Amino acid sequence: MPTPTLGTTQLLDRASARRPDAEWMRTRRVSDASRFMILVDLKLVIAPGVDRTSGEIRWLSLREVEALALNTEDALFLGLDAQGHAYFAIAITDHLARATPDAVQYFRPAVDLRTLAMQGVLTPEDQSLAGQARALAQWHENARCCGKCGSATKVKDGGWRRKCWACGAEWFPRTDPVVIMLVTDGERCILAHEHRYVAKMYSTLAGFIEHGEDIEHAVRREVGEETGIRVGKVEYHASQPWPFPHSLMIGCIAHAETTDLKVDTTELADARWFSREEVRAMLENRHPDGLTAPGRHAIANILLRHFVGES
Repeated sequence: MPTPTLGTTQLLDRASARRPDAEWMRTRRVSDASRFMILVDLKLVIAPGVDRTSGEIRWLSLREVEALALNTEDALFLGLDAQGHAYFAIAITDHLARATPDAVQYFRPAVDLRTLAMQGVLTPEDQSLAGQARALAQWHENARCCGKCGSATKVKDGGWRRKCWACGAEWFPRTDPVVIMLVTDGERCILAHEHRYVAKMYSTLAGFIEHGEDIEHAVRREVGEETGIRVGKVEYHASQPWPFPHSLMIGCIAHAETTDLKVDTTELADARWFSREEVRAMLENRHPDGLTAPGRHAIANILLRHFVGES
């Protein structure tokens, strides 16, 4: 089965058992063998000269990071390679990047990760690491203050925990579970166009799992709310981390028990049934009406290729 490329390939050992050891983490941060990824306003700094078909993360050495006067104390630990060398991410603001000497040389180009994924610029390994770093960095942006007492929190465990200096409450990176489902009656599937999509792009239905729900109930509820279709059997198919900001996409096949669509136009601009041939044409960018489907960076693409028999 093909694998969606954004945030799925595990390249490094995350060494979760070692992260709470402050001295171990410090020695990794100050090692000449360590490498640092830079995010500028959550955009990834990539190596110069990247074109639309190939590219890579720009990794800085400790010496380069120190020359730029970047703070490594709160660097986000990503993991260890096979040789035991550590990799980190440092998230900075665009304002800081502009104020740093040699900013153009070291912090450009910085490109939105979604754009890089859609263009297929990075390798699956680089996309995975960049997605990990981006999700973690955005969580830190939103967790600077304690949700219990409101005081400031401090970074711990290489960025995998924050602790309140006042009340001692501990906070951990969050992941939001999302169901994404291909609804089928056996011969056709439902695809929808959301208001935020680019023109003529259709995709599978999706929605957040609510508290107290299991996956199956969330699939049935979301499909019913958005299209009026009653779903029976729900099958798990695949999953994909989605760092926008920090979701886990849970891909399912939903078997429809009814076929009459009643589209909720506040949620969707349009939804309709598509035949396998239509879906195949959309995946191959040859639909007669110019309709398209998500690219290979998205799990929706995997669900659609499964529907047309390509997996």
